Amino acid sequence: MRGVSFIYDVGAYLETLDRVEKMEAAMFVPAHGKASGDVKGLVRYNRDKVHSVGERILSICEEPVCFERVLREVFKCYGLSMNFEQYVLVGSTVQSYLSWLKDTGKLEAAFEDSMLLWQRI
Repeated sequence: MRGVSFIYDVGAYLETLDRVEKMEAAMFVPAHGKASGDVKGLVRYNRDKVHSVGERILSICEEPVCFERVLREVFKCYGLSMNFEQYVLVGSTVQSYLSWLKDTGKLEAAFEDSMLLWQRI
């Protein structure tokens, strides 16, 4: 996914990045990248990317919006093509971001007219 990597649990992912950043080893072998003796730059890149996507989602949620609208805007923003596979992968990731942003006090969720709406606090 260009610009939006699959993340099941954003909070846990950031905690993992924190742990990896503190590790010492002769060599690190990332899942998608070249082996390196220094992983700190890659950790910073991934952490910055998470926060960038989070900020983008917050900007989408300036007004109360439903999940489908958030997802559509994420697809448009990152130039993604919608199909069933991308809907599931990106959709799951966006839901993880929404939950994380709510848990960290940056978004609120409310039901209106039988719809769950997300809004930046």
